[in-house]
Amino acid sequence: MDTGDTAWVLMATALVLFMTPGLAFFYGGMVRSKNVLGMLMQNIFAMGLLAVLWAVIVFSIAFGGAGDAGWLGNFDYAFMKDVGAELPTGEAFFETLTIPFVLFCAYQMTFAIITPALITGATADRMKFSAYAIFISLWLILVYGPVAHWVFAGGYLADLGTLDFAGGTVVHINAGAAALAVIVVLGARKGYGNEPMPPHNLPFTVLGTGILWFGWAGFNAGSALAANAVAAQAIMNTFLAASAAMLGWLAVERIKSGHATTLGAASGAVAGLVAITPCAGFVGGMAPIYIGLIAGVVCYLALSLKQLLRLDDSLDVIAVHLVGGLVGSILLGLFADSTINSLVANEGTFLGGGADLLFDQIVGSAITLAYSFVASFIIAKVLDVTIGLRVESSQEDEGLDLSQHAEAAYAA
Repeated sequence: MDTGDTAWVLMATALVLFMTPGLAFFYGGMVRSKNVLGMLMQNIFAMGLLAVLWAVIVFSIAFGGAGDAGWLGNFDYAFMKDVGAELPTGEAFFETLTIPFVLFCAYQMTFAIITPALITGATADRMKFSAYAIFISLWLILVYGPVAHWVFAGGYLADLGTLDFAGGTVVHINAGAAALAVIVVLGARKGYGNEPMPPHNLPFTVLGTGILWFGWAGFNAGSALAANAVAAQAIMNTFLAASAAMLGWLAVERIKSGHATTLGAASGAVAGLVAITPCAGFVGGMAPIYIGLIAGVVCYLALSLKQLLRLDDSLDVIAVHLVGGLVGSILLGLFADSTINSLVANEGTFLGGGADLLFDQIVGSAITLAYSFVASFIIAKVLDVTIGLRVESSQEDEGLDLSQHAEAAYAA
C-alpha cells in the first residue's frame, strides 16, 4: 500500500461523489420551476439507492472474476464479502493496486451512482418517481454492471483491445444510449413543440457546471488509481478539453444563432469533459485541445438530432453524453500515445499506429451502444406496461415537485 496513492484516491472518491449534486444543479436549473425538486430528488436519491445496490451485488457483477475476458463477473464480492483493506489473494488483475481494496470499491461506486443519474436529463418533467427508482435499480444490475466488467475489469471489450480510461463507453455512451431508449418509450413532454419550456434558473446550471468541472478532476485523474504522472497528465487533459470545447460550442452557436449564451458555455464545457473522459490518461500534448474543439462543435450540431428523430430529449443528454462519448472514444483511436501510458498497446492513427486501435474503439463503442439501448428499452417497456413509466396528465400539469413529492421549491 502507498499512502500517497491512497490519499489521492480518497480525495478523488469524494470529488466524484460531489459530481452527483453538481449534476442535480446542472439539470435542475434547466427544467421549469414546478419540476426542479423532482430533478434534484432523482439525482440525490441515486446516491442512496445505488450505493446500497453496489455493495450488495453490482460491485461483484462488475469486478468479480476481473481479468477473465468474459461477459459477466461472478458473485465473489456479493454483500461485500472479502472487500476490505487487503487485496484479493490470487487475483492477478488487482495485484498492481497500491490502495486498499475497499477504497477501489468505493471509488468505482461513485461512477455507478452518477451514470444512471445522467439519464434523468432526458426524461425530465414527466417520469414517475417510483418507475424511475425501479428503472435505475434494474439498469445498474443488468446494464451498468456487465458493461463495467467488459471494459473496466478486463472483460470482453478490454480483451478485444478497446481502451477507456475513465468511462467514455461505460459511463457516457452507456447512459446516453439508455436515455435514448427510455424517451422512445416515455414519449414527449406535454406541450413539447407547441409551448416554450425555457430553463427556470440558469445560475443553478452554471453552479452545477462548476461543480462538475471541479469533480471531473477526480473522475479522470483519479482513474489512474495512483498519484503519478498519468494522473497529472489526465488532470491537465481534462481542463484543456473542457475549455476548448466551450470555445468550439460558443463559436458555432454565435455563427448559427447570433449569440454566445451562458447555457451554451455550460453545455460546451460538459461536452468537452465527456469527450476527454475515455482519453484522459492516454493522450498528451495538444490532443486534448483538438478533442475538445471537435467535441464542442459536433455536440452542438448534434442538438438537431432531437428534431431529426422527433424525440424530446429534454436536457440534451443524447447530444452531450451519447455523441460526446462517441466522439471521445473514437478520437482516442487517432490520438492514443504509448509514451503517455504504457497500457496503450497500439498507437493512435495520427501517431503512426495504423487503424487497429481506431477499429477497436469503433467496435467497442458500437457494442456498448447497442447493448445499452436494447436492454434499456426492454426494461423501460416492461415498466411502462406494468406500473406505468410516466405521470398522469394532470400530475404533469401540476409539476413533479407537488405531484411526486408534495413539496414546492419556491414560495407562491
